[in-house]
Amino acid sequence: MRAVLAREMDCRRVLGRFCSGWRRGLGVRPVPEDAGFGTEARHQRQPRGSRQRSGPLGDQPFPGLLPKNLSREELVDALRAAVVDRKGPLVTLNKPQGLPVTGKPGELTLFSVLPELSQSLGLREQELQVVRASGKESSGLVLLSSCPQTASRLQKYFIHARRAQRPTAIYCAVTDGIPAASEGKIQAALKLEHIDGVNLTVPVKAPSRKDILEGVKKTLSHFRVVATGSGCALVQLQPLTVFSSQLQVHMVLQLCPVLGDHMYSARVGTVLGQRFLLPAENNKPQRQVLDEALLRCLHLTPSQAAQLPLHLHLHRLLLPGTRARDTPVELLAPLPPYFSRTLQCLGLCLQ
Repeated sequence: MRAVLAREMDCRRVLGRFCSGWRRGLGVRPVPEDAGFGTEARHQRQPRGSRQRSGPLGDQPFPGLLPKNLSREELVDALRAAVVDRKGPLVTLNKPQGLPVTGKPGELTLFSVLPELSQSLGLREQELQVVRASGKESSGLVLLSSCPQTASRLQKYFIHARRAQRPTAIYCAVTDGIPAASEGKIQAALKLEHIDGVNLTVPVKAPSRKDILEGVKKTLSHFRVVATGSGCALVQLQPLTVFSSQLQVHMVLQLCPVLGDHMYSARVGTVLGQRFLLPAENNKPQRQVLDEALLRCLHLTPSQAAQLPLHLHLHRLLLPGTRARDTPVELLAPLPPYFSRTLQCLGLCLQ
């Protein structure tokens, strides 16, 4: 009992130390007091890697993706190389796109290799556990902890922030199309529906109390258009609720699907240059179709565009300060190389 209490007290002391230490670390900074959602683009610094220039696309149009058929050892090596920062019991990764966090038994996931990753990082007594992570199809920040008490405290912080509608995660997305408004909020009731063997997120109009009891959830996201060019937009997204594929479906409802969204983009139709929503229930997932002008801007062939990765990146994450009234601490994850290359091709800039 004394050992458990001592370990918990040690974790609390470390939590205070790493918050203050992160303010001095690379890629992490305290949030300015006036940095509301409308001012983020003006205050944000350019992350490392987002200004890289690249040559012709050649045979590798999407640099930075995980190779297929990785072994467990290779995945552990890749994740160790993806570590953005370590402070106390916390480890921050920049997760590659396409890597699932959890999955079925026997599948290669982030969760399945946490024991090997913990050993690789020299953690002996406690294995890492997931505190916060981007989804499978998105890239970006993953927060891990080797201290169960610290993980629990941070998870409670995220839950309380969500209930108070205080955003703690900021995603970057490139959209095919430009939202009609430069910033705003997206509200939609969503449900999971099994269609042709696939679980898909479907909007529900005017949900009843029975719908809510049966799993329909009211969702909310804030968005801000940071830059536009070549018929596309660089958008910052702040989800205030959590639901499967929420951000992808929210941007489809704005008639601006995320670039590389091969799951939901077919719900947006076009006639004589005008976009409209198609019934979600009648549209199966299919490869995103881009017009010829956009393909030329991206230097992609139609077959290459069919493999375009989802351009949705968990770029920033807010953590509590050392004391309750302290300014939140902000973690930053650089954009993937393929994401940065897309911005360059479209003439978009994150700053």
